[in-house]
Amino acid sequence: MQKKALVVGVSGITGSNLAQRLLAQEWTVYGLARNPATELNGLIPIAADLLRMDNLEAALSEISPTHVFITSWMRNETEAENIRVNSLMVRNLLNAVAPTKSVQHVALVTGLKHYLGPFEAYAKAGTLPITPVREEHPRLPIENFYYAQEDEVYAAAERDGFTWSIHRPHTVIGKAVGNMMNMGTTLAVYASICKETGRPFQFPGSGAQWNGLSDVTDARVLAQHMIWAATTEAAHNQAFNVANGDIFRWSWLWQQLADWFDIDAKGFDGSIHPLEVQIATDGTLWADIASRYNLKEPNLDRLASAWHTDLDLGRPLEVMTDMSKSRKLGFTVYQDTRDSFFDLFARLREERLIP
Repeated sequence: MQKKALVVGVSGITGSNLAQRLLAQEWTVYGLARNPATELNGLIPIAADLLRMDNLEAALSEISPTHVFITSWMRNETEAENIRVNSLMVRNLLNAVAPTKSVQHVALVTGLKHYLGPFEAYAKAGTLPITPVREEHPRLPIENFYYAQEDEVYAAAERDGFTWSIHRPHTVIGKAVGNMMNMGTTLAVYASICKETGRPFQFPGSGAQWNGLSDVTDARVLAQHMIWAATTEAAHNQAFNVANGDIFRWSWLWQQLADWFDIDAKGFDGSIHPLEVQIATDGTLWADIASRYNLKEPNLDRLASAWHTDLDLGRPLEVMTDMSKSRKLGFTVYQDTRDSFFDLFARLREERLIP
């Protein structure tokens, strides 16, 4: 049977890389977003709003996906609102595809906030997990929109009979414009600003992050992981961590990133220097850089998500993920983290998003 994928959030880091991988494997790929990316050759774009059931039903009425990949979410002011909105998005989507009875598997991307807590209580005392984080760790005793999204998938799977997988990456590194959580591009933009102004490339985070062990997830690895889980019977109906497979310390990697841009690195100096503060007034500067170098995106906020980078790099503990569960079931993909960043930087330069 021809595999037909519905990639929800196809314009984001995860969704775009996943769609590209699926297309390379000759899947039929529908890409859903409010403004779906159209530059992927072979992608069938679907413009729809997950919060409008009538709009969603009309947009999906003519397709019968075999696999649904949910990579989209929406940030709100409070966790209560995050829960309401993001669970509704998942529920609406799965209700909209239910009538065709074509769905065999649903994959949902969440992340390490499953273990570290939601934005309002992120990595705070009383919620800090034992690391490396493992899939069998129990849910935290606090509200979390990731849990609400999972519960919507579980309920629909019970009702409609499809299998499911949950994917928990750690800081996804990949190319996207307008993405809400985008450390790789944020650091590339920050480094470019430092190069243009002569500022030092100042590590913005905590001593625990600077000195502790960490890992990240290349968007290309995440894409392969999602396809593997969706098409491997032993991986069905399970939750998985997913990361590159190596570990590093920022005290080592920071200099590597600075060297790529040929700028001076400045490490942790005893204080946190939030990136959101460091680049708070650089919007006009970036627009000028974009004009001088003929860059495609002059809006700094469309490229940099400093708040999210600060959240990750400001954590009071080292954080890395255990992938034994995936390895035991046969997922052996590995990615060097330096190359994750260097490949991204090269692509951003090639596509004229950084000078």
